[in-house]
Formats: sequence, structure tokens, C-alpha cells
Amino acid sequence: MARLATRLTERLGIAHPILSAPMALAGGGALAAAVTRAGGLGLIGGGYGDADWLEQQFTAAGNTQVGCGFITWSMARKPELLTQALAHEPSALMLSFADPRPFAAEIAAAGVPLICQCQTLDHVRQAFEAGAAIIVAQGTEAGGHGASRATLPFVPEAADLIARESPDTLLLAAGGIADGRGLAAALMLGADGVLVGTRLWASREALVHERHHAAAVAATGDGTVRSSLPDIARQLDWPKPFDIRVANNAFIAAWAGREQDLKAAIAAEAPAYREAFAAGDPEKAAVIFGEAAGLIADIPSAGEIVERMVSEAVAQLDGARRFLA
Repeated sequence: MARLATRLTERLGIAHPILSAPMALAGGGALAAAVTRAGGLGLIGGGYGDADWLEQQFTAAGNTQVGCGFITWSMARKPELLTQALAHEPSALMLSFADPRPFAAEIAAAGVPLICQCQTLDHVRQAFEAGAAIIVAQGTEAGGHGASRATLPFVPEAADLIARESPDTLLLAAGGIADGRGLAAALMLGADGVLVGTRLWASREALVHERHHAAAVAATGDGTVRSSLPDIARQLDWPKPFDIRVANNAFIAAWAGREQDLKAAIAAEAPAYREAFAAGDPEKAAVIFGEAAGLIADIPSAGEIVERMVSEAVAQLDGARRFLA
């Protein structure tokens, strides 16, 4: 199988420039290990801070080298989780959705590369100050939490800023990347690789209910929305400007524009939401995927997804020669 050699593959010692997003609850040790075994690097999602769950997922990864990622503002409430993760000697540690600088020294002292996911240029500059080895430019097309910048213009703008101010820092593109076309495009935009969420969420190893997988396969990219409603229902106090991209389903339709009503009814609605999510109900609770759902037609293994993306990207890049006069 052909390989795509980039600064990322050289720096991390991996075969393919693909990292799995550390998706809360869905990105467990089995998925992370499968991505690493396929030649990329898998990241366990530290989520909202369950020490026992985190330990279970590192155990599930076995002896396979993986990384870990945290929702920074949530991890800040239990900073011992960072220490716990670093004790497993991860290949990388990713921080998203808050200032990474308070935690940078501990990560550096452990000799672990810091990845900072960014949604604005100010976030990128903050990551420079934290000494990030890798920056993720996340576009709004991504599933789960994010902000408002679109992947196509944000990635090259971040690449230009990195080239001017921190040229040794690596760049990953994220948001809407689900096949080899997206991987090839990201490299052309100036990224050193990609961070893949939705496409790997739709894999056999992901900790996702089969009814949610079925909803993603049936969806098109038109069928998602950005909303604060799932976080209200889960009683998660997400900071601005972040909201979550999810399937546009009956739950969203019922409460759209009625955020205050949902808050007022939360004593009854929160447990009903949790029950629906646990049951995999695709209409009564959020199904968390991005616009890339429109590019998903099956639920294969994570290894097959990585292999497809690389072979398709190689073919795309090779085929681009036809445009040369």
C-alpha cells in the first residue's frame, strides 16, 4: 500500500498522516488502537472526566501506542486526570476548547507532544504560547463541538500564520474530512495531516449505538445543525462560542428556539434525554455526527477506513497531474 510522507508521519513515526479525533464517549481504546495499528495514530477521548472510564480505555488499547485528548475546561475541574493520562506515556496529548497554557508545563515535562485544537486564529496564537507541537484547525463542518470557521479557508490561513510565526509547528485539518478526497485536499491546503472524527465514529470499533450508526448512514450533509440544546439537556455548561453539531432530529425540532423552556423543564427532560441516548433512540436524543455523514455509506473497521482514505488520496494526488498542461 502506498504511503503519504509528511512532516507529521516523520515527526510521530507513523505510516499515514491520519489521527483519530478523541471523541468523548465514542473514541475509546479499541478505536484508538485500531487506528494506530492501521498506520495512523489513535487518540482516546477523555470526555468529561471519568477516571475509571479513562483507565478502562487505556487497558482496552493494550500495548498499542495511542494518544489521549481532553475537553480542556472540563478537565481543568479534575486536573489529576491529565496526570493519570500522562502516566500511560501517550504518543500525544490533545487539548481542546479552552486555554491550554495552564497545562502545558506538565505535558512538556512528561516529554509528550502537545496537540491544540483551534477554532480561530487567536486560538492558534494561544497554542504557540503553550508550545504546541501540533495545531488542529477545526472547521465548523465537524461533528460534535466546534465554532464558526469553515475548514476550506481556515486551514490555509492557519498554515500561513504557522509559516510566519512558528514554522516548526505541525498542522492538522479537521472538519468534514471523511475520505481520500478530503485528505488530499487538506494536504494541498497546507496541512501536514488530518484529524478524523465522524468517519471513524462510524466504524465498528467506536463506542456508538448501532441505531446511531444507522442514522448516520441514512443522513446527508444537509441533515445536521449546530445547537446548544443537547448540552442544555445534558446539563453541561459549555462556554461560548462553542456549540455542538448533531443530527437534525425530532429532539432538535421540538426545542428549537425554546432553550429557556428546556432549561425550565430540565428536571424531567434531563433523565428522559439520558434514557433515550442510552437506548440509541435517534430521534429523542442527539446523534452526534458532522456534515461528513453525507459521505458515509457503511460501518467498516477503523483499519479499513484508514486504508481507504490513504489509497484514495494517493489516487487523487496522482490524478491531479491531468490538470497540468
